[in-house]
Amino acid sequence: MVTRWRCGKLFIAQLLPWRQDGARVIRERVLDNIIARRPGPSVQEVFDGDRNPAPAVMRVESPAIGQSSDDVSIARYFAKDWHDREVEQVWRKTWQLACRLEHIPNVGDHIVYDIVHDSLIVVRTGPDEIKAYINSCLHRGTMLRTEGGCVKQFRCPFHGWTWKLDGALSVIPGQWDFPHVDKDKMNLPEARVGTWGGFVFINFDADAEPLETYLENLPEHFASFNLEDRYVAAHVAKIMPCNWKLAMEAFVEAYHVPFAHGQVLSYYGDSNTQYDVWPGVRHVSRMISVQGVASPSKPATTAEQTIEEMRRDVPFFAGKPIEVGAGETARGKLAERAREKISRSIGRDMSALSDSESLDLIEYMLFPNMVPWGGQALPITYRFRPNGDDPESSIMEIMFLFSKAPDGSHPEPAKMTMLGLDQKWADAPELGSAAMVADQDTDNLKRIQKGLRASKKPGVTLARYQESRIRHYHETLDAYMAR
Repeated sequence: MVTRWRCGKLFIAQLLPWRQDGARVIRERVLDNIIARRPGPSVQEVFDGDRNPAPAVMRVESPAIGQSSDDVSIARYFAKDWHDREVEQVWRKTWQLACRLEHIPNVGDHIVYDIVHDSLIVVRTGPDEIKAYINSCLHRGTMLRTEGGCVKQFRCPFHGWTWKLDGALSVIPGQWDFPHVDKDKMNLPEARVGTWGGFVFINFDADAEPLETYLENLPEHFASFNLEDRYVAAHVAKIMPCNWKLAMEAFVEAYHVPFAHGQVLSYYGDSNTQYDVWPGVRHVSRMISVQGVASPSKPATTAEQTIEEMRRDVPFFAGKPIEVGAGETARGKLAERAREKISRSIGRDMSALSDSESLDLIEYMLFPNMVPWGGQALPITYRFRPNGDDPESSIMEIMFLFSKAPDGSHPEPAKMTMLGLDQKWADAPELGSAAMVADQDTDNLKRIQKGLRASKKPGVTLARYQESRIRHYHETLDAYMAR
């Protein structure tokens, strides 16, 4: 039976708004058919053998049921008119990740958040207050800030008009010449601001739903991951040779892994990845890929080979040899090593951490452009944005979020390294082995963008299960575009 986690209790998942018992039977049969055709062992079967059990929220499945099998139009990846509508219907209507709280810890600290033609100053205006001002002087439109920093006021560099941190206009040079200007009516316009998990979000739409409901089940699922207790240990961005949606799609499915990342097959479960799309949840989806077990395409892989190749690619598991004794598994031994290292790195006993949170790729997606990972093994967050007004290039960011030291001795948040179009992710050594995977995907994304332009087929064809998160994403995108 399919279940889902809500408010600490298990409920039957209403995969469609059906109430009749007969309809539920049909739904369960469809689910059984999906699971029967998927290669094993399933994620849940792997969890069954774990020494430290996975959290309850990860012990349930909710595969997408009832999705259309129609192709998704390719014009959305390069057409300028589609891009222009996205600006109005998506980027000016949705909640978007702007920064982390640790980026603006003190009053006056601020960052500049740019999205296509829009620009915001996201600033801490008080110990417990953050605001986002439209980054434009109300005199003649000059950008007030071009980069982040810490200031006591916002002064236009062109004519000196000045605003206080609270957004009030304080100085008009030559005020005698502006008898028609009421300073009390010239406060900086604001966007909405919300916070969750140590992240700061913005929304340009004054009538948008609150962030709390927009996040849907995400806070509930991340309750034990404690993202608010993390800091940015690495932050790298790169201009990508493709539309921002193409870039994101490459990182939300494992269907491509055997062909693009063949080096991981001895320790990564690809075709048995679990994909979750919850009924009625518009903005969030999930996939879970197990590590420390071989891909179903390499069933003869030995435990020693799994460990050796994971240690080869993931320096985190380096150190003294990992030996597998009688009755032990490669996954169990790797999880044990991971818990030891995590405990030492954060100064806390993590021996009770689940095998899954120690090893696995637990990846969520928040519409429109944020991909946060759960657990401790891979503390990554991705962000994807258009590169200015160009629908055929984008900016991708990779952030590593490490746990803060209990005594506060962890470093300040890392400054962002901005790579150029011709640079590789490997040029940012702070990314470690993640850079190789990102570079492999980047090479393919360049070919995809050009291939879509050359294609005479008007749409892309998506798998029913393994690409269900992409289809779910486009269903939500289409709903916003149709408003």
